[in-house]
Amino acid sequence: MGHLNLPASKRNPRQWKLLDIITAIFFGLVLLFFLLVFTPLGDSMAASGRQALLLSTSDPRQRHRLVSLVELGHHHKPIEACPANSVDHMPCEDPRRNSQLSREMNLYRERHCPLPDEMPLCLIPPPPGYKIPVQWPESLHKIWHSNMPHNKIADRKGHQGWMKEQGPHFIFPGGGTMFPDGAAPYIEKLGQYIPLTGGTLRTALDMGCGVASFGGSLLSEGILALSFAPRDSHKAQIQFALERGIPAFVLMLGTRRLPFPAFAFDFIHCSRCLIPFTAYNATYFIEVDRLLRPGGYLVISGPPVQWPKQDKEWADLQAVARALCYELIAVDGNTVIWKKLDGDSCLPNQNEFGLGSCDESNDPSNAWYFKLRRCVTSTSSVNGEYPVGIIPKWPDRLTRAPSRALVVKNGIDLFRADTRRWTRRVAYYKNTLNLKLGSPAVRNVMDMNAFFGGFAAALVSDLVWVMNVVPARKPLTLGVIYDRGLIGVYHDWCEPFSTYPRTYDFIHVAGIESLIKLPGSSKSRCNLVDLMVEMDRMLRPEGTVVIRDSPEVIDKVARIAHAVRWTATINDKEPESHGREKILVATKTFWKLTSSH
Repeated sequence: MGHLNLPASKRNPRQWKLLDIITAIFFGLVLLFFLLVFTPLGDSMAASGRQALLLSTSDPRQRHRLVSLVELGHHHKPIEACPANSVDHMPCEDPRRNSQLSREMNLYRERHCPLPDEMPLCLIPPPPGYKIPVQWPESLHKIWHSNMPHNKIADRKGHQGWMKEQGPHFIFPGGGTMFPDGAAPYIEKLGQYIPLTGGTLRTALDMGCGVASFGGSLLSEGILALSFAPRDSHKAQIQFALERGIPAFVLMLGTRRLPFPAFAFDFIHCSRCLIPFTAYNATYFIEVDRLLRPGGYLVISGPPVQWPKQDKEWADLQAVARALCYELIAVDGNTVIWKKLDGDSCLPNQNEFGLGSCDESNDPSNAWYFKLRRCVTSTSSVNGEYPVGIIPKWPDRLTRAPSRALVVKNGIDLFRADTRRWTRRVAYYKNTLNLKLGSPAVRNVMDMNAFFGGFAAALVSDLVWVMNVVPARKPLTLGVIYDRGLIGVYHDWCEPFSTYPRTYDFIHVAGIESLIKLPGSSKSRCNLVDLMVEMDRMLRPEGTVVIRDSPEVIDKVARIAHAVRWTATINDKEPESHGREKILVATKTFWKLTSSH
């Protein structure tokens, strides 16, 4: 830097010219970066794909007209295809839009949905070369590369055994960052401390799951793990998990409760999930505590557990667990295992995190767009017998009426009647309607209006898993579903679901119109066209939809089915059922974009 002290006459003009050019380029790039990241110009440039997606329905009046024409059956052509760059589009997890939001507590990586009039009214196409997915259980170990031609994870994580490209397939050796040699030896190690066999543990939550090899490996132990991760730099990790046939969901632990009821999971697992459990006065640890069943197990593997240069974080993590009176089962290398108390938390009056019990008026199972609370859920705030060790073992718990069924009037009687009804209905689906349930063609199933999970329970002998969705404006029965040993989430069907396109083989909905109505009213909050376009987005080509409702609603659904390119038939309900229901069975046609798109 000595040349800066030379008199002006001695400076080399050629050097200054070069330096000026370099400096100008640098500041120009910085200015361009700020324009792209922090201004509408950058948003519009970066979001050109999204703008193209919205182009056909950018005028709300035009959109409303199109919806009306489709509902009346006067729109004789199929709804148009979305552009080719939308093959992996998730409307509520659009990184271009969300990047403009605050980084505080990962707000920008949570769900943020467009307004209904901003939603694209077009059908998501499959990627070029898409094939009908590899069937279960072969799909656990390999999938078609062309169905998700995203090599980023394989390139970055191949040495950790996540996944590798091999010919026309991606293969999954079963590894993860903390278990590069495969999940099996890691699970065997955990089994020394946790009862992973014998039916004591059934429902698990795998946080920050990667491609969900841990959850996939637990299936052979009879443990049903719901894996989640946000949409982030490891592109499509949840899409890979679902393509493999492993239960998974796009989700971020940020500013809101996760969309599950209190005391849902027998076992919660984090392997290098990078969740700062002790940040914000241990708010994230408290949320995990809300979800963990009394007597259940919490496993954290990776930082900060005995991790270099993270002594304080590790000490804080242990301090929170002590404040909640978790029993330390083991610290094995970089893995810690705790057991939650069977009864109420033993929170002392004073602790370094200022933790106290939640107000009894706070329903701990209310978890749809519900801000995180910095208070601990007491077991007395949820009626029922649900601790691990008291709740029946799997599979007995599937058919035993749980006391949480009393969340609705006459809940125990309703539970038993619902179980019998769905056993009868599913037999009719298979034997008379000849649906593919029970065949290798169906692995990932969704029930959009699950109530007590009776439909999923009737499929227990099939090689399927069911995402049971309890609509957020209906009675909060999701705790019953978890008490049965099944899994699911809360959701409002006037918004898109947090999954990638083409991730379900079979979608079932009883009472589809009730999903869009104001409770106790005939007014609609949204429309069936948007809902069925969303169902189409989630459904795999050649996948099946079953919709039960009144004849009038089914007629409307059939008109919309034609517009979304489904082939549909209308069937009578099973003879033993009362009421006026009809059943629409539809298949999503396997169409591809033409070269004009």
